[in-house]
Amino acid sequence: MASLSSQMNIIVEKTKNLIQLCEALQEENDLLKLEAQSLQVAFETSSEKVKQLEEKVKALAVAKTLDDSSVDKEAINEKILDTKQKINDFVREIDKCISLLK
Repeated sequence: MASLSSQMNIIVEKTKNLIQLCEALQEENDLLKLEAQSLQVAFETSSEKVKQLEEKVKALAVAKTLDDSSVDKEAINEKILDTKQKINDFVREIDKCISLLK
């Protein structure tokens, strides 16, 4: 009988440990779900920002094309450099958004 009682105590103890482990895993799962939702929102925000920046780049390209006919070469080169700098700034901002998603 002592053997049966000790076996029963071992089973009860192991069951308690499994329940505790299950609860801990459930908490971790809940936290991971929240993190996934947060990352999804950040991704959607970043995607929207990328779309806005792409539209700005397109608008700048159109504006540059329209202005090319009425300015001299030095001004064109200056505007091209300025546009390149703005595009580089946009790319850096996009890269920051992407790194936040990781």
